[in-house]
Amino acid sequence: MFNPDRFIDECRAAVEGDPTHRGVLAVVRQAIDDPAAIIAALGVPTGAGIFPLYRSAELTILNVVWKPGMTLTPHNHAMWAVIGVYAGREDNVFWRRVPDDPDGRLEMAGEHTLLTGDVMPLGRDIIHSVSNPLTEPTGAIHVYGGDFFGVERSEWEADALVERPWDIERVRALFRT
Repeated sequence: MFNPDRFIDECRAAVEGDPTHRGVLAVVRQAIDDPAAIIAALGVPTGAGIFPLYRSAELTILNVVWKPGMTLTPHNHAMWAVIGVYAGREDNVFWRRVPDDPDGRLEMAGEHTLLTGDVMPLGRDIIHSVSNPLTEPTGAIHVYGGDFFGVERSEWEADALVERPWDIERVRALFRT
């Protein structure tokens, strides 16, 4: 059975033992091996949102529920992350900066789909966008190697892919609309 408090303790212990993503990756993989247990503990993903389970300067753990058809524009995290999908699907597009572009524009560098039961680590410098292409919500556990809400980072405007400061309130509004 997935126990959120035990999961948090295991992630904290993993980061104390190794500040990279490696230990947390193993913890998330073990949890995501039983998506039904996560749903039993956290509920069936219905209302979209970013739901903090734990937050500190060293670690943030979120339950992220993507609404149907939702797309989050390209953004970075400025810290490592481990993503595990427990219900639905996340389509990730990876981006890289166009060399010497004065506006910090991006170009596509690859893509990867996460299905229920999949886990993926992201390096601290990764830039990606995320979509839920389904007609039902997607639920995922996101673990970050730092304070997700307290770090300066960037997002890119969707049409021109021009860099701007990341705005958590703009992101939260996307989950509500």
